[in-house]
Amino acid sequence: MYSLCGLPYYWWTHRAKGEGVSDAPIIDVRNLTKRFGDTTAVDHLSLSADKGEILGLLGPNGAGKTTTIQMMLGLTTPTEGDIRILGMDIKTQRRDILQRSNFSSAYISLPTNLTAWENLNVFGRLYGIKHSKQRIQELLDLFEIPHVINTVTGALSTGQLTRLNLCKAFLNDPDILFLDEPTASLDPDIAEKVRRTLANVQAEKNVTMIYTSHNMREVELVCDRVIFMAKGRIVTQGTPKDVLERAQSNSLEDVFISIARDGELKEPVSEEEDD
Repeated sequence: MYSLCGLPYYWWTHRAKGEGVSDAPIIDVRNLTKRFGDTTAVDHLSLSADKGEILGLLGPNGAGKTTTIQMMLGLTTPTEGDIRILGMDIKTQRRDILQRSNFSSAYISLPTNLTAWENLNVFGRLYGIKHSKQRIQELLDLFEIPHVINTVTGALSTGQLTRLNLCKAFLNDPDILFLDEPTASLDPDIAEKVRRTLANVQAEKNVTMIYTSHNMREVELVCDRVIFMAKGRIVTQGTPKDVLERAQSNSLEDVFISIARDGELKEPVSEEEDD
């Protein structure tokens, strides 16, 4: 039996049980807070992710997801709190952390006047990739866009740009991947292929992934655990199954809508209380 992502059902069930996942957190965030003037974007957030885990960071626009990821990448300085990744402190060892991490977003643009090859070659040099030409070709083949290698990035379609960004994200064979809505701009067929590719690479390399998406069906298929945020705080977290049981809901989409509208996960009203 196969899932939507093309991997055997037993693989997903084994992942859900945490098989093959280390107990030591590879990402450890404590009491993370970020204020912009009078606005608190992230409010005393704590989370962790284990080796090989796919952790969904979810919530409506403005929930604090992007700011949290920016702090974990060292792009934004926390107002309070600590971030340790791969056993290292982001404040003092950011360079070492980023050498073993990478990031992809459907909303980040690469220089439009360079070809796909030139863009990836620049990043290959920055990461000190050995045999970068071979690595670039492998990734273009993996994401099924080898034909764009000499095309100026500004002439690529949105879907091609998204896959080019994913090629960039895998260049340094990272231990940790931050994926911000990696399938948001893709048609259903290509999105399914990308999910399958990500799952295959994760299974082979045991990569830890922080995964954001507004596609809750995708989240249920891909993520081991999910964290729902609203107004900078964690509203609920757990495996998708745990969250659904807690909310007494049939879909994560309904959970998402409830949190987006109310800023919290409302407890279901029992029949006795309703009477």
